[in-house]
Amino acid sequence: MLDMGVCFCYKQLLMDADVADMVKFTVAGLPVNDASLSVDIIKEVGAAKNFLSHKDTFQNRKIQSNPVLFDRNMRGRWEERGSQSMSERAEAKLRTIVAQYRPPELPPAVRKTIRDIVNEAEDKYGLPLSVD
Repeated sequence: MLDMGVCFCYKQLLMDADVADMVKFTVAGLPVNDASLSVDIIKEVGAAKNFLSHKDTFQNRKIQSNPVLFDRNMRGRWEERGSQSMSERAEAKLRTIVAQYRPPELPPAVRKTIRDIVNEAEDKYGLPLSVD
């Protein structure tokens, strides 16, 4: 938000939402038990050994937060995919949201109330009646 809220950046809103989701995930806490600490896997593989190739490591990757705009790829992979900045990814997401958004239909009673208010104002100020 800039200039006391007069200016607003929707890309920044999307980036902030990504950060907020990660913070909520962290604040909610993670279970700390033998399974979540992979105690059995440590015993199986052994201390100071390679855990990255273990199937448990692959499955446990899902317990971390899953941001939409943050890119957790290694640099080489990020470059292969076009080296997009977080701001560029936010802009692409924003364009998709805007292109796909369809406002929900207002209930008939609400539409009538709004139409009555507009008709009353048009009549009061001598304006030609608009159409619904």
